[in-house]
Amino acid sequence: MGENAAATPRALRNIISIIGRRNAGKSSLINAICGQDVAIVSAQAGTTTDAVAKPYELLPLGPVTFYDTAGLDDEGELGELRIKATRKALLRSDIAVIVCGEEGLGEPEKKIIDEVRSKSIPFMIAFNKCDAGGLKKEDADFCDKENIRYVAVSAARGQGIDELKAAIIETIPEELKKDPLLAGDLFNEGDTVVMVVPIDLSAPKGRLILPQVQVLREILDRNAVGVVAKDRDLSAALANMQTKPALVITDSQVIMKVAPMVSEDIPLTTFSILFARYKGDAEIMVKGAEAIDRLADGDKVLIAEACSHHALEDDIGKVKIPRWIEQYSGKKIEFSFCHGGDFPEDLEKYALVIHCGACMLNRVEMIRRLRECVRRGVPITNYGVAISKTQGVLERVIRPLGLK
Repeated sequence: MGENAAATPRALRNIISIIGRRNAGKSSLINAICGQDVAIVSAQAGTTTDAVAKPYELLPLGPVTFYDTAGLDDEGELGELRIKATRKALLRSDIAVIVCGEEGLGEPEKKIIDEVRSKSIPFMIAFNKCDAGGLKKEDADFCDKENIRYVAVSAARGQGIDELKAAIIETIPEELKKDPLLAGDLFNEGDTVVMVVPIDLSAPKGRLILPQVQVLREILDRNAVGVVAKDRDLSAALANMQTKPALVITDSQVIMKVAPMVSEDIPLTTFSILFARYKGDAEIMVKGAEAIDRLADGDKVLIAEACSHHALEDDIGKVKIPRWIEQYSGKKIEFSFCHGGDFPEDLEKYALVIHCGACMLNRVEMIRRLRECVRRGVPITNYGVAISKTQGVLERVIRPLGLK
């Protein structure tokens, strides 16, 4: 059952972190859930170091990733690094499963409960090793009083594993069980949707990027017709169409070239604009782009990318966007960059955060980044919104989504 889950991009899977004290049986529990030895099990406390990801098909929910994490009661200098890695995995999680060993609920577990609650992470408790003495009444009473979902299991004997899987599915919020729409609400069955896909140095060899693939699949799933053209061929493609397309979606980097080719009566947007709402909150990102008008000399702007790649000569994040921002604002800006799972804690020093489309992040992780910026009073936008803002077409490309 793991093959389909492994083939599904991480950003499209629900993330489930297994957390708790050292030697609570977290690794054994993942092995029992997945039905195979995917995590190292040892009687020695602290065997798990960095969070280990295990893709799995949790039916009927679908593809998920379990994170096997180091104990949150780890000790020493290395232990602190392990705990930091665990907390980083926790921030990427859709839900957390807090695992208790034979000690039951103690102060360490209650601190973990307070922590996940403070981060608004849905969670449940798995009382492992229940064969060693059963679930303590005081622990069950505590969970009932605090309205916490819990299951008694024995990873070693395979007891309660089906009940645990069912409880995990119940713990995942309903909105995360539904697939958010990319563009499917912007056209009808039988409509034609045109995708503009430039093939340049930044395009991956031999394939389309994930947002393009997802939109194309959505077009087909909704029984519409998808037309794919490079920007240089768009005018010819539109001229050959007997009826106007219901929607044109373009890569943000060529929006200024594409916009004049598409008549005003044809809805036009970008893949990145679509991902602004698919992975987070488009309204926050559109509002965040207003900060570009307020930039001053010496302001710090963070460019955040969810994936790591070799920067090309005209890289979108490192070269093009900084250039367009400075040309638009007329100011000398200090740009900083972060990649992958890293996201700075000292956000207050930035006048603006410009995030990539987040196709490599799951939705919860991107929403947390948005909320953290909002909480700190730091405007945040994404690549496509920022590009359209600097090119003077933002109002047009957000119109199909009903944004202002």
